[in-house]
Amino acid sequence: MKGLVAVRTVDRSLLPLVGQDALEILLIEDDLGDALLVQEFLDDGELDARMIVARSFGEARQLLAADATAFQCVLVDLSLPDADGLDMLREVLGLAPRAAVLVLTGLNDAQVGVSAVAAGAEDYLVKQEVDAPLLARAVRYAIERKRADESERELAEARILSRENTRLARGLLPVPQLQDTTLRHHSRYRPGRRRALLGGDFYDTIETADGAVHLMIGDVSGHGPDEASLGVRLRMAWRTLVLAGLTGGELLDTLDRVLTLERWTEEIFTTLCMITIHPDRRRATMYRAGHPRPLLFNGSGVEALPEDPCGPALGLFADAEWPVAVIELQSPWALMLYTDGLIEGRIGDGSRRLDTEGLVDLTRRALRQGMTGHDLIDTLVTDAEDLNGGVLTDDMAILLLSGGHE
Repeated sequence: MKGLVAVRTVDRSLLPLVGQDALEILLIEDDLGDALLVQEFLDDGELDARMIVARSFGEARQLLAADATAFQCVLVDLSLPDADGLDMLREVLGLAPRAAVLVLTGLNDAQVGVSAVAAGAEDYLVKQEVDAPLLARAVRYAIERKRADESERELAEARILSRENTRLARGLLPVPQLQDTTLRHHSRYRPGRRRALLGGDFYDTIETADGAVHLMIGDVSGHGPDEASLGVRLRMAWRTLVLAGLTGGELLDTLDRVLTLERWTEEIFTTLCMITIHPDRRRATMYRAGHPRPLLFNGSGVEALPEDPCGPALGLFADAEWPVAVIELQSPWALMLYTDGLIEGRIGDGSRRLDTEGLVDLTRRALRQGMTGHDLIDTLVTDAEDLNGGVLTDDMAILLLSGGHE
């Protein structure tokens, strides 16, 4: 016999190995003779399966509680010494939500079988009418129906999540506020955690009444929903402070205090880069708080801005200072701010990382290919992931603002 009837046991390590793709079936049946007959039918039906028998619902509950995903199919006799009827079936369905459940009934219990299907079983079989081909076919069909139902459920959940994320993104992700029609604004945001809406990275762009354009990007240390929430609060605080007229070091001092008040542990810090483009669009001032260097596009070339001056990340020192850097802009110009999720990917199998210099090289190559705007950002992400040998797993934000356009 290919399979094995295991009576009154939960030690699955004692079972002999069968095919790697063999089905795992749990039979809940108190009659040993019926259990042996089911095993014989499975063998004669050429179903590659391994079967375990639980002769009471208590044993079945123990098996399912130990590993609810161990079985692809559960065969249930609704009349057991310690439980019977639809209440037991509902508990089995709850213990093994991903398994196909088939009910075994007697000739006089056909209506019970119909009720079992209505309660969630995939099908019911009348014991006196079962043979090897019928049992094998019923098990296969039940498993395929269950898989189809699970796929449909997951697809529906994904659609609902996508709609909810879209609605939330409208409220949580920034909308640039620009009146200057000669400016071009492009951004990309991607959280590192699967199915997450936001990560700890944040950014914003706003033009004030005097014509100055303020852009900012930041990165909260750590990963998770708490960091994402803190990033949203810091972004909103930054925009509020800018609209209130704060700039430069005074703005960073206030934002540093906001971070200190909002964080849940002193170990949390935030890197940040903010740039103010003057109304004449010929100069800009930059403050960096431990953040990666932006890229400056002047004319047809691109380079990383100098390492100095740069102050510490927010949240590290009580009396920190952040020096200012002046940027000369030559029309047409562009500035690209990004978080370290873009540049911390590896290059090949070694320990070397892309870093800022590598990003500059990728950008120059993309410019030679005529890439601009969103196409440029997408190309840089794709190239960085190709070098990394896979998807970049850290949170990532990129902001590209260009001017000097007619």
